[in-house]
Amino acid sequence: MKKWWLLVMAGYVMNTTHAQILTRVADSIRIKNGIPEMSYAIIGPTSILELHTSGHHRIDDPNTRTQSNIRDYFHLGSNTKAITSFIAAILVEEKKINWDTRFFDIFPTWLSMSNQAYEDITLQNLLSHQAGIPAYTEGSEFAILPVFEGEKEQQRKEFAQHILRSNPLGPIGSYHYSNADYTLAASMLEKVSGKSWEALVTDIIGDQLGMQFKFGWPNSNHDTTQPYGHWIEDNRIKALTPDNPYKISFIQPGADLSMPVTDYAKFIQLHLNGLLGQDNELKSDTYKFLHFGIKDYSMGWSNGLIGEKTVSFHTGSAGTFFTYALIDSTEKRAYVIMMNCAHPLAKQAATAFMNIMMKTKLTD
Repeated sequence: MKKWWLLVMAGYVMNTTHAQILTRVADSIRIKNGIPEMSYAIIGPTSILELHTSGHHRIDDPNTRTQSNIRDYFHLGSNTKAITSFIAAILVEEKKINWDTRFFDIFPTWLSMSNQAYEDITLQNLLSHQAGIPAYTEGSEFAILPVFEGEKEQQRKEFAQHILRSNPLGPIGSYHYSNADYTLAASMLEKVSGKSWEALVTDIIGDQLGMQFKFGWPNSNHDTTQPYGHWIEDNRIKALTPDNPYKISFIQPGADLSMPVTDYAKFIQLHLNGLLGQDNELKSDTYKFLHFGIKDYSMGWSNGLIGEKTVSFHTGSAGTFFTYALIDSTEKRAYVIMMNCAHPLAKQAATAFMNIMMKTKLTD
């Protein structure tokens, strides 16, 4: 094992050299595990302490024109849930909706056409996966859906109505992870705000926070200047071209935004500071509720222990990208890893590199 690897694993990284060492480690892990492109960030309360991207947009096109750029977009997958929960929190603070607002208080005419087992589900139930809604995490679930007509927003409405006619996975209050939960939650936010979910994201994430994002994949709309997602096909890592039919627009509020690591790191920094007691776009108590209001999984964030420290975290992947965010408020640090593939070795590599970053000694 090389000396610089031993230094990182031992946590003895000096401020004058840790950037170079982490870069070497990241590149070594990326190449060894067949990851075309990888970004990472280490975030403090007042600054982004480390920020790096390496690799290429496509594994089958390692040329200068496809070389990584710090402004490249990566798909957030289920880490989109934290953004929808953030928007919900803003509307709660504006008193346009409450966490305990029932879905059918907002859509009373839907109740008669829905399974009565869902009658009392609330916004909080949906955002914390305690509504019993079917998961829609597997392709087989989408394959049996009826054809929905109209534009994307209308199709999402019909999808939501279809979901509510299904049988629940369990009683209200029991945990069952579901992408469809966030489609229903977004419908509630749309109704009380008078804006589509897309408009809410644009207004709050884009205009208010000044952050860059895209709906869908980074290379959607045939933008070949952005990273391609990758999956395993015929035992090989293959890039998905922009015309690939794989789309997840029905569950977009819970799984289908893309951001550059630069902007996503700033979003995570807001949460870090909120958990440290700072009011910013949301009140500090609201951040604490989002992350820790419910044990194990709160509002778009998992929570638990690493050793004796309580942290919040989330991973996101629609099978072609992988994003991992972790906030350690005890150490006043947050961490982000983004990859344009999600095969098992890539996920293992992300976990290993997250552990390395958390052992790295940095000062603001």
